[in-house]
Amino acid sequence: MVREEAKSMITLSSRVEFSSEDMETLKDLMRRWSSCKRYAYQRLLEGEERKELKKKLQAMFGLNSRYVDDAIFKAQEVLKACEEKRQNPKKVIFGGRGLFEKLKKNHLQGKKREELKRQWEEKRKYRLYSRGDRSKQGNLNIRLLFKEEGLYLRVNVGNKKWIEGKVYRKVSREKDKWIDFIWSLQVAEKTKKYFPYSVELFIEDSKVYAYISYEESIPQVVITKDSGVIGIDANASPFHLALAEVSRDGNLVSYQSISLHELIGRKREQREYIAWHIAHRITDMALEKRRAIAIERLKKVSKGYRGDGRAKLRKRFQQWAYRSILEKIKVLAKRKGIEVIEVSPSYTSVIGSLKYAPIYSIDKDIAGAYVIGRRALGFKEKLPVNYLKLLSREEFIRYSLTRLEEEKEKLKQRLKEEKNIYKRNAFKKELSKLNKDIKLLRKELESLESEPETRQPADLWKEQVREEVRTSYKLWRVLRVALTLPVLGKSFNRDFSPLKTLLVDWGRSVRRLAPILGVGAMASQIPPASAGLPEEAEYKYTGQKCSLIHFC
Repeated sequence: MVREEAKSMITLSSRVEFSSEDMETLKDLMRRWSSCKRYAYQRLLEGEERKELKKKLQAMFGLNSRYVDDAIFKAQEVLKACEEKRQNPKKVIFGGRGLFEKLKKNHLQGKKREELKRQWEEKRKYRLYSRGDRSKQGNLNIRLLFKEEGLYLRVNVGNKKWIEGKVYRKVSREKDKWIDFIWSLQVAEKTKKYFPYSVELFIEDSKVYAYISYEESIPQVVITKDSGVIGIDANASPFHLALAEVSRDGNLVSYQSISLHELIGRKREQREYIAWHIAHRITDMALEKRRAIAIERLKKVSKGYRGDGRAKLRKRFQQWAYRSILEKIKVLAKRKGIEVIEVSPSYTSVIGSLKYAPIYSIDKDIAGAYVIGRRALGFKEKLPVNYLKLLSREEFIRYSLTRLEEEKEKLKQRLKEEKNIYKRNAFKKELSKLNKDIKLLRKELESLESEPETRQPADLWKEQVREEVRTSYKLWRVLRVALTLPVLGKSFNRDFSPLKTLLVDWGRSVRRLAPILGVGAMASQIPPASAGLPEEAEYKYTGQKCSLIHFC
């Protein structure tokens, strides 16, 4: 069987300089193509098919068949992006909503308004795109040509006419992909074995720029999870990436955080540059340490909504495409021969916070990255024995339930007193979550009361999977609800170190007493919040054992 060669998409930028006369011709073509794309977008929203549009748009905008097809293709990409970001496609503003909203303000006059109008029109009107085609010497409508004076870009402007602009591109470093691309173009010219490359032209600050995209062969994977992994956890608050280096036997080797605050308030192009820089940094680290990379299999994330009372966090979500950096890491890792493992994100933060953060005295996000790394290696996450003991005690569940009920009453009072409609929405959302947590603990209490005292609650949620017994995530959820607010004192915590005593020294923990309203004067077996090592190492799916010192 012949193995297919893996491919990755590379995008390079350059500046293109045209004569004054050709510049006006290019602008006219760009305006018609951009109008065609916007018109196609509206018709696609109305349900028209691509084939039907292609026939009538050529005459309407004076474009050839390939330009029209590319305009429809770009319109479809915008629709797809809206779907991925869970945004309303009917509210898309070509040219940018930010600039449009500024132009709507009446107090802007004079040069400042004219400058904003120019920027908005450049983003809205002056775009041109042509997909690559191997059979058309790489590209039909916008093609790169070598001349004695240097590299030129030839643009088809219709009626069998062409204009040419000189390409300017500084090589920033020795391993710049532009060097490889130019070499490939020269080889293609000599051998007549062309490869497709797409070109997108745009105007910014009255200058023409080009994005050139092509496919690059991917080397075989040489660094696999057999040598360990680097787990990555993306977080919005604080805005950073948490990295945990995990050995092949499941132990934590090292960890660090990479801040993402540079992305806030930047333009799209600047964010892209910073994101690529971070991705290079992470993949170079994986290459140096000879570790594979483990990431969450993220599909959608809630970015909030206007009026949810979380304006600052929502702004951060809107400015960061959460998948952007992870996708770039995947691309670069493949290019460098590093294996990337995607795992389910379910309860990684909860498990990391309650199980590993207290033991290793690490941040909850680092602990989450650690769980991601372990999950990529195939390790299962059992509840520590002391947590199972704790959840089997009816007094503790009653105590936690009472604390949640008290918090509910406080929250209802704050909601009643709050006059700001946006803050009220935030309180309502928090109250809804609290009601769900209370409901969960009540069901847990009912199950304890109905079952024999010798039976642990973990048994209630065990199921057979390929001749193995695994614990459901539901038990982790019960543990989170019972510990965070009732024991740690906050619904959202970053410090889980108080849980260490509970897991390490059960005898010491049960000697601590806590008052429980409505259940009696005092209740025993209410540990402070701590974490500890289990007596036996957990197992991997493959049956491998790991160190007893750093539990698996």
